[in-house]
Amino acid sequence: MHTIFARGLLIIFTAAVMVGCTSEKSAEKKSQDQQAPQTDAGFIEQATFTSLEGDSVSLSKYEGKVVLIDFWETWCRPCLASFPTLQKLQDEYPEKFVVLAVTPGFVDKKEDAESFVNKNDYSFEFLMDSNNLHKKLNIMSIPHKIYVDAEGNFIKQSRGTSGPDGDYQQAKKIIEKHKKS
Repeated sequence: MHTIFARGLLIIFTAAVMVGCTSEKSAEKKSQDQQAPQTDAGFIEQATFTSLEGDSVSLSKYEGKVVLIDFWETWCRPCLASFPTLQKLQDEYPEKFVVLAVTPGFVDKKEDAESFVNKNDYSFEFLMDSNNLHKKLNIMSIPHKIYVDAEGNFIKQSRGTSGPDGDYQQAKKIIEKHKKS
């Protein structure tokens, strides 16, 4: 009889401990979820990348400038076709606009991006998507452009291209509307 009673107490005690642990883990997970961005805007505004030199680069580094995060790779002809246009815009607004040319790593590796940078004269910030922003945003094709205002707030995303002139006009409107005076 004592054995049955002892087993019963052991089962009740084990169940209580398990429920307590589950509640603690659940509360801890809720706390972590509340801190983590849950929207595309949240993921973008908290984005960090890795420079080709291996340094961590936060989007907040560019506060005060309109930022274009341009997901690209060396094999993407439409991506490369827009680079001269984007360079022109960056030259027109040197204190108000910056291009972050971010390689998501679909095909290209860091070495591919480095080789491209060494052969071309673009003054963009060339970065690697080491924290998988493209996956968080479900980006499966490039070119893919993300605009952020001078205060670091998400403006919009655009998929594909409108051609170099169309991309230029779209970006110029966004810069004019969202730049700091």
